[in-house]
Amino acid sequence: MIDLLLRRMQAHGARDAVIWRGQTTSYAGLLTEIEAFDRQLEARWIDQGSSVLLEADFSPRAVALLLALLRRGAIVALATALPETKRDEYARICQAQYRISLDGSDRITWEKRGQRVHHDLLLELGRRQRPGLVIFSSGAIGAPKASVHDAERLLEKFEQPRRTTRVVAFLLFDHIGGLNLLFYALFNGGTVIVADERTPDAVCAAIATHRADALTTTPTFLRLALLARAFERHDVSSLRFVNYSSEVMPQSTLDELRAMLPDVRLSQSYGLTEVGVLAVRSRSSDSLFIKLGGSGEGDDDQGYATRVRDGMLEIKARSTMLGYLNAPSPFTEDGWFRTGDAVAIDGEFVRILGRTSEIINVGGQKVYPAEVESVLQQIPGVTDVVVTGEPNALTGQLVCAAVKLATEETIASFSLRMRKLAREQLPSYMVPQKVVSLDRQAHGARWKKLRRSPQHPPASE
Repeated sequence: MIDLLLRRMQAHGARDAVIWRGQTTSYAGLLTEIEAFDRQLEARWIDQGSSVLLEADFSPRAVALLLALLRRGAIVALATALPETKRDEYARICQAQYRISLDGSDRITWEKRGQRVHHDLLLELGRRQRPGLVIFSSGAIGAPKASVHDAERLLEKFEQPRRTTRVVAFLLFDHIGGLNLLFYALFNGGTVIVADERTPDAVCAAIATHRADALTTTPTFLRLALLARAFERHDVSSLRFVNYSSEVMPQSTLDELRAMLPDVRLSQSYGLTEVGVLAVRSRSSDSLFIKLGGSGEGDDDQGYATRVRDGMLEIKARSTMLGYLNAPSPFTEDGWFRTGDAVAIDGEFVRILGRTSEIINVGGQKVYPAEVESVLQQIPGVTDVVVTGEPNALTGQLVCAAVKLATEETIASFSLRMRKLAREQLPSYMVPQKVVSLDRQAHGARWKKLRRSPQHPPASE
């Protein structure tokens, strides 16, 4: 698949491949960079089975280096903007023999680590002469899990030519969604547009300046862009497709987005670090129900199959990781991957309700934080909200809402107003019993909601 990609890139020639900091790199220019890196990798004996930690974000040189490493059969562990305290941990987990980093100015640093590759999954890739990708979970709480992928299998779905796009690279370079965007664009002669910053104004300015027709992002970002009125301040008339993933989309956000961008096709994708981004079909632009792959023991023509056990989605796919480097196997005895996502079923469609680890159990009743957040964020004056569960002696847990307000009212006053409005749309057990002020940023660097467990409260009183 890497060879096929390079042949496709040669055919694209003078087309724009990457736009970064106002500078455009063509496919021909990208191929020249790949050849230059190939010579440097050869001089350092980085080849089949070598384990490399690559720290970078989207840039022409980062893209070229990644492709050069994969072409040589290396196993590439990706990371973006690692703090110094995390670098040794990540390098140790992936047994990196080299750490290569590109800074914000695209300057490159080579560090020989000299670790011995000994994990069976990494050795197996070397024996099979297959390039590998190691993708880390965010590690917001606890150590990050390292998923090992056969890069060839992960890229198989791009073999069939599809629509050419000019897409803004919003998701990070080390994120499964960011990689999916990159390879989709390169296989199909598209253009990857890198915004100066991952903020609503910077992203919308990039759409306007470079006439982007596609944006792949997160529901949290879209919610903040709507609040900031960024789509109104910039000319985003070139935009034709908005794809959202990485977390549950609140219905209220989807409805606002539909009204703001009536001529844009809104679609949901479903992806996991361990499985890749899977082809799905939304029931409609204003629906959160999606059709996943076939059901049953075999893969369907999309390359994967799904089933639901005890309300949780399980997947079997060729693109699924080989396993974790540092965590127990998440596979069932018959080879299905346990996603950890609870779903609702409506015929052939499913709706992702949220992570099972985030479910709040109120006296035996299940509460999904995203459903409550969707209602609360419609209340006038609420600019952000995070819903979590807290221990309760009588009900097991109670629903807690941390809110950021644009009004001057006190939390006590807002609580009374909120409960009156929430009871009109939610059953009583879902109405927050505790309301606090949100005194931190509600999302992380990956623009996903940051929810803390009851032992890590989200805000102060």
